[in-house]
Amino acid sequence: MTLSIIIPTYNESAGINALLAHIFSTRGTEHRTEIIVSDSGTDNTRQIAGTWPVNVIASPKGRAVQMNRGASVAQGEILYFLHADTVPPPTFARQIVSAVENGAQAGCFRMTFDDPHWLMQTYGWFTRLPLTLCRGGDQSLFITRKLFDDIGGFDESLRVMEDIDIIERIERRASFHILPMNVTTSSRKYRKNGRIRLQALFGCMHLFYTLGFDQDIMAGFYDRNID
Repeated sequence: MTLSIIIPTYNESAGINALLAHIFSTRGTEHRTEIIVSDSGTDNTRQIAGTWPVNVIASPKGRAVQMNRGASVAQGEILYFLHADTVPPPTFARQIVSAVENGAQAGCFRMTFDDPHWLMQTYGWFTRLPLTLCRGGDQSLFITRKLFDDIGGFDESLRVMEDIDIIERIERRASFHILPMNVTTSSRKYRKNGRIRLQALFGCMHLFYTLGFDQDIMAGFYDRNID
């Protein structure tokens, strides 16, 4: 069973080397894996990623588009979507393959932040709860190729909240599993925008999405308020 790791990037030259080094040192050898970097940026992320044995592809900007482009060239029976500023746990490949072998069709990991502040750790704790409000793309996403194709992949019309949308569509077809290990994601946006302020803005985004606000309104709100 092959695991395809798909990483969408946009100007991630500062961190892509460390992420790929971590993946190659921890992915294990008991399962076949491939890594696809789907890049839409303007820096040298592609050149840095190209020094590793990975498949680097160019994509139009937009996380949903980039992840679909990565999936379109993936060879694996399992797709694993991983943000460039999120580090998976050391046994991530084994955990994902084992979950699928035991019947899981999709899921994610719990999440912690690289900031030890109690508030950030509290935010991370809530990701263990089986609530869509507590989900997000930073937790990463694994899904079988069959289910991904059956639901039509990511909705490329969505500029924001594409991660919540696909989870909702997954849950109409299958159980969504939260694996009992943590990915570690960067707190850089919280450092820029404020720990409480940014979480409140994310809460507004979830509310707008739930109320069916237009994508242009939500994307404009995000662009005006979040750096």
